[in-house]
Amino acid sequence: MKAPIYAYILIMWGLIIAGGGLLISIIGPLRIEGYGRYNELLDSGIKAAIAILLVVLWVFIMSKIKNWIFHKQIRN
Repeated sequence: MKAPIYAYILIMWGLIIAGGGLLISIIGPLRIEGYGRYNELLDSGIKAAIAILLVVLWVFIMSKIKNWIFHKQIRN
């Protein structure tokens, strides 16, 4: 009976590690050029927006998985 909760925790950590790796390896080196003194501000704003979107996506995915696991447990 405890296996689904462990699967949920494993998936949660997998998403956290994948998201961190994605942010560091792909989004981190992102540079915007050609906007003069606003390059750094634009870089930071885009990176922050992507990070926030990823957090919202991870929370949505984890919510769906949680609901699926608990509905499966209620049926049994």
